[in-house]
Amino acid sequence: ISHKLKEITASSDNCTIIRQGKYIQTVKVADVDENALAAMMVGRDVNFKVDKKDQEAGEVVLHVEDLHAKDYRGVEILKGFHLDVRKGEIVGLAGVDGNGQTELVEILTGLRKAESGTITMLGKDVFNKTPKETFDNGISSIPADRQKHGLILEFSNEDNLILQHFEEAPFSNKGFLNRKAIRAHAAELIEKFDVRPRGCEEAPAGTLSGGNQQKVIIAREVTNDKDLLIAVNPTRGLDVGAIEFVHKYLVEQRNKNRAVLLVSFELDEIMSLSDRIEVIFDGRITGSVPGKNADEKELGYMMAGGRKNE
Repeated sequence: ISHKLKEITASSDNCTIIRQGKYIQTVKVADVDENALAAMMVGRDVNFKVDKKDQEAGEVVLHVEDLHAKDYRGVEILKGFHLDVRKGEIVGLAGVDGNGQTELVEILTGLRKAESGTITMLGKDVFNKTPKETFDNGISSIPADRQKHGLILEFSNEDNLILQHFEEAPFSNKGFLNRKAIRAHAAELIEKFDVRPRGCEEAPAGTLSGGNQQKVIIAREVTNDKDLLIAVNPTRGLDVGAIEFVHKYLVEQRNKNRAVLLVSFELDEIMSLSDRIEVIFDGRITGSVPGKNADEKELGYMMAGGRKNE
């Protein structure tokens, strides 16, 4: 049971497609291509190619220099890590899980303290700040664990969609929540981001499927329009149609001259979305390649510890 097309075509003889709880068709995998499977899964043609125009990256938004940090065992995991992310670019961080990506994102979003180093946002010091301080300084994030860090499952979807703004107009007035404005805001995002079922504004976020929980988070974080969006495995648990949708919104942030840091264990996603790919191994960057020149074998070599041009 899978929504990953490469997995299906590599391992299956026959494939049965269901969509929204209904049987669609059973096909011999050898007789169909990925485009046909995707169209049956989502009910329309899916564009696998990410439409992204060439553009020059602007000034540095996020600057990380000589960052050192420990993991939960007290073992050094980031060992002099360096990274720059600029306006108008998507930087993909590629690497095997466990090489420091999780700790880096937690440090950047205020969930973990680093030992030493420099982190600035548009020149402002954001080293070891609280989650609210990092958000106020321009960092928005789609977290890796949607249930632990992305949502308050007992809260309604409409309340989850204003978590960072509940004290602001029009959602609040002198300490009192404006339920009408909150619901209208939620209804608009639920429709725009295709969160299902429709009309789930008042339902607890925990009642949604994993994929629709992810859509709620993406709707909230993308519309925050911060200077930097950190997206960690943003399409985990989504079908190919929803993946296309999410990719479009990440590129839209980049086209709005925002900076995007994409951390993903899906190499295809990194290669198709990134303007620049940085490879992390053992807490350090082992190489950097332009996204349009990325080669899967070269990336795999660096992800295993090889240095570029060795």
